[in-house]
Amino acid sequence: MPVPKSRAVSAKGMVEYRPHLARGLPAGCKLMCADNTGAKELRLINVVGYKGRLRRIPTACVGDMIIVSITKGPPDLRKQVFPAVVVRQKRAIRRPDGLRVQFEDNAAVVMTPEGELKGTEIKGPVAKEAAERWPRVANLASTVI
Repeated sequence: MPVPKSRAVSAKGMVEYRPHLARGLPAGCKLMCADNTGAKELRLINVVGYKGRLRRIPTACVGDMIIVSITKGPPDLRKQVFPAVVVRQKRAIRRPDGLRVQFEDNAAVVMTPEGELKGTEIKGPVAKEAAERWPRVANLASTVI
């Protein structure tokens, strides 16, 4: 039975439960854009809901909502800030059954400020952790690993 959503849930279509995962994406890193919005490369600015310590750099993992700036892509999208969801990371993710999953690249899908996905398809595989937390990402994913 799913847990009822609290007021802290900030985006549409998000499931609240989140397992502990290895955080492999620090603020300032570059990610590939895994959808068909036209953006090629994203820069991670901040992690939504990250609670850290003084002078600790915020880090994200698969399934986190992040704030990104588009660094490579069409001129109308470049230098704009959007929310996004991380769908792949190079750092290994340990699952409860002991399996470790690792991807070739770090990738995210761009969202609108209202919480809807900006693109209409997702290129490449999507981590199961991101698909479980974001049902709209799971609907557009071609493969879920």
